[in-house]
This record gives sequence, C-alpha cells and structure tokens, in this order.
Amino acid sequence: MLDIHPNLMLFVLVVFLLLIFLLNTLLFKPLLTFIDQREKSINADLEATKKLTGNSDELHAKADEVVNRAKSEAMQIKQKAFEEAKLLASSKVETKQKELEKTYQEFLETLVVEKQSLKNTLLSQMPLLKEGLKAKFSKL
Repeated sequence: MLDIHPNLMLFVLVVFLLLIFLLNTLLFKPLLTFIDQREKSINADLEATKKLTGNSDELHAKADEVVNRAKSEAMQIKQKAFEEAKLLASSKVETKQKELEKTYQEFLETLVVEKQSLKNTLLSQMPLLKEGLKAKFSKL
C-alpha cells in the first residue's frame, strides 16, 4: 500500500531544510531588516514632525505677538494723527474766527464812519432843504 522510501524522505528533508535556509537568508532576513529600517525611519519622521509642530506653534505664537504689536502701534499712530489733525483743524477754526471777528470790527467801524459821513452830509444840506421848502411853500 504505502511504500516508504527512507532515501526519498531523507532527500525531501534535506531539500526542505535547504529551502528554509535559503528563504530565511535571501527573503525573510532582508525583509525583516527592511521592515525594521522602515519602522525606524517612520518613527524618526514622526519625532521630526512633532519637533517641527512644536516649532510651528512657537512661530505662530511669535507671529501673533508681532501682529498684535503692529496693530497696537498702528492704532497709536492713527490716534496720534487724529489728534494732530484735530488740533490743526481747531487752530484753523480759531484763526478763521479771529479773522472774521477782525473783518466784522472793520465793517462796524466803516459803518460808523459812513453813518457819520451821511449825517454830516445831511446836516450840510439842511439849509438848502429849508430854502427849497420855503420856496415851495411861498409858491403855494
């Protein structure tokens, strides 16, 4: 029924052991070393990424600080410019008011002079007016 051949069994055992040895040396060991190297590389990349992430957080914090400082300085500059413009405008308004007041005073003085001149003219022409009225009444 079953024929057992010890020579053939021994040959198959030798071939099997040789195949295991060859597979181990040519395939499994290089594959395991590649997997180990790949795992180390991935871990190193993860650690570098964590360091860079930490650095980027610091950089973001510094950038936010710089932006906030710049906004504060811009607000101060804007406020200073606003105050200077306000002072300039108020000084211009004050100057214009003084100028208008001076013009108004000159106008009033001119009116007083013209009033006095008109009054003097009327007073000087009063005798002529009286004579003219007397002449008109005498004709009536």
